[in-house]
Amino acid sequence: MPAGIVVGAQWGDEGKGKIIDILASQAEVVVRSQGGNNAGHTVEVNGEVYKLRLIPSGILYAGTLCCIGCGVVVDPKVLLGEIDSLQARGIDCKNLRIDPRAHVIMPWHPALDGMKEKALGDQNIGTTHSGIGPCYMDKDERTGLRMYDLCHPDIFREKARRAGEAKNALIEKIYGEAPLDLDSIIEEYIAYGERIRPMLADVSVLVYDALKQDKRVLFEGAQGTLLDIDIGTYPFVTSSHPISGGACIGTGIGPTAIDKVTGVAKAYTTRVGSGPFPTELFDEMGDRIREAGHEFGTVTGRSRRVGWLDTVILRHAVRTNGLTGLCINKLDILAGLGTLRVCTAYRHKDGHLVEEFPPALEELALCEPIYEDLPGFDEDITGCRSFEDLPENCQRYIERIEALTGCPVTMVGVGPARDQMFDR
Repeated sequence: MPAGIVVGAQWGDEGKGKIIDILASQAEVVVRSQGGNNAGHTVEVNGEVYKLRLIPSGILYAGTLCCIGCGVVVDPKVLLGEIDSLQARGIDCKNLRIDPRAHVIMPWHPALDGMKEKALGDQNIGTTHSGIGPCYMDKDERTGLRMYDLCHPDIFREKARRAGEAKNALIEKIYGEAPLDLDSIIEEYIAYGERIRPMLADVSVLVYDALKQDKRVLFEGAQGTLLDIDIGTYPFVTSSHPISGGACIGTGIGPTAIDKVTGVAKAYTTRVGSGPFPTELFDEMGDRIREAGHEFGTVTGRSRRVGWLDTVILRHAVRTNGLTGLCINKLDILAGLGTLRVCTAYRHKDGHLVEEFPPALEELALCEPIYEDLPGFDEDITGCRSFEDLPENCQRYIERIEALTGCPVTMVGVGPARDQMFDR
């Protein structure tokens, strides 16, 4: 059963889209298992750039079955807009399937998302205001609406009105804002359900049957390891499980079906939103890396925070995901920067050495990065197509990452195009 998972090994935005696209071209089934439209995968194929938010990257390949699993929260308006946009560019979405158990993001979810962030002020989480967290809250509270409900008008009208009335009370009494028009929302979303109904299918069964037939299955993750609700930098995390275990939960497939887990990391570190970032750069070097790497969010367009590579984080990702290999992306961005710094451990304020990522922000705040300096490189490596083509200092950088993480680097990226990613 040849099944593989691709996960982010940092805070997301590691360039997973390109890796997923390469692997999706070899897969017969591609599955999205968690998160929502707050994630974005940028994929370049034949000179065309596609920015996907909910639909799996396999949609770019005719004949590939693309599945949105039960662990995803789906904004129907965003989903249908993405389908329409792809079809306008000649991409057929007939092979898209959506699990009826997946939860629906309703208009009150992004509304409440924004209100709560505003109320938190300087302590805000830094969400995209897409309603992801509030939708997962309803799911865990067992009051959420699912895709099955959306596609059955009589059921939806009753459940949506009950849920909407409760949210309007919250909007008015807690946040002092005007209530939402439930009548118009319900009719609008029933129309979305009519379009989506033909796409519903039990993704757990589809994937299981594909695995039994020895079809190649790829599970694609959104966000990254340090945004996991449990083992990430809580509370500055997403509301789902971007780690490899989340692919099983969010699809309904047992872990014994998985034989390969690839973690994707940049050759440096970035993150979006609030929260701790030990190796963050606030100087001209940070600006140079940000500009060279075009570090601006796919979904929001906001600037990403930038820092040196942190291998404490990568060791955390290797352990918690069971990584069988690492893909190091954007190595080319480090060209011409001079000496390259790599964080190998932290020094706690009380003086002791910290080699594993702390479980609490309060502990992380007391840590300073310990750096190892490596010789940089000035060569343009965007034309390299094998590890042996890389300058010696690039090879040493990759080999040092392997030694510090205990995980083989199986792919290296030296540019945005598909042919600028090579196996090692």
